Amino acid sequence: MCKPTALYAPTVSHTERVFRPEVYARFLDRFDVTENRTNKNLTADEIAQKIRGQEALVTGWGVPNLTPAIMENADQLKIIAHSAGSVKGLLGQIWDKYIVPRRICVFSANHAIACNVAESTLGLILMATHRWMDQALAIRTKPVWKDAAIPSNGQYLNGSTVGVVSASKVGRETLKLLKPFDVKVLVYDPFLSDWEAGALGVEKADLDTLFKRSDIVTVHAPSIPETDKMITARHLALLRDGAVLVNTSRGSVLDQDALLAECQKGRLIAALDVTTPEPLPPDHPLRKLPNVIITPHVSGAGHYGYFKIGETTLQALEDHFADKPVQSAIRYETWARLA
Repeated sequence: MCKPTALYAPTVSHTERVFRPEVYARFLDRFDVTENRTNKNLTADEIAQKIRGQEALVTGWGVPNLTPAIMENADQLKIIAHSAGSVKGLLGQIWDKYIVPRRICVFSANHAIACNVAESTLGLILMATHRWMDQALAIRTKPVWKDAAIPSNGQYLNGSTVGVVSASKVGRETLKLLKPFDVKVLVYDPFLSDWEAGALGVEKADLDTLFKRSDIVTVHAPSIPETDKMITARHLALLRDGAVLVNTSRGSVLDQDALLAECQKGRLIAALDVTTPEPLPPDHPLRKLPNVIITPHVSGAGHYGYFKIGETTLQALEDHFADKPVQSAIRYETWARLA
């Protein structure tokens, strides 16, 4: 029986980052693979030259956006497996003319990255509510053991109301991590059905209600035109004094100027893994506020999620050629909502 053919476009360094050796060896064993054995990204022209006769194309970070010229030569292509996150930029030029009419399966490994982001989200929630960074910095920089200026008690995660903005893949992974805690969860997501909300054990709420009732708000909405500055000064003003806002999605989802103004009042704690722009300029006032924690867009990092990228990419390829449903395949009707 002939093995399915696959063009593997990512670099060697990408392979080492997302594939355990035994997983990549299984990929080479089960497919007739044309590899990129260098640490130089293939150009679009090189992919176009190599794609003829290939039934699968594996892409990843650094692979150029796919072009009509590539697709004109992709005479046997049945699946594109993206061993990274968003495919919107990668396939934007070819989606309507080639992907949909040809019914090509598109897999994205963004669910694997979601596991890492959710873990980071929970960590930021715990750190911000407990004021651990403030306590640790006080011990490091001041001749005190307990800084009287830092509250030693408060509303932490247990017993709180947590507002989750968007039941995205990251949002749902975050919901899983919240289950062991005694919390009430509100979710804003216009695409979340009542049945799904019940299955997830959450209460649906509009944005105003979510911000008004929550002790902690964590943002997981995609960056699309409809979500640009979706969280406004009005929403931030609804948060109670001492509330915590965590954003591990995209900086564009909230009005950063409004957030700065609210945080300058000292009544909120913000934990931001994303900003607008990135990196945030050294003189930006958000970087100076003691009630703002900023990390440099690292919430998606971690061996667990990265290696899960390789595992799920290979599983998608195996399932597709075994005529099984491909988990995390992009549904054509959701394309407009993708980040």
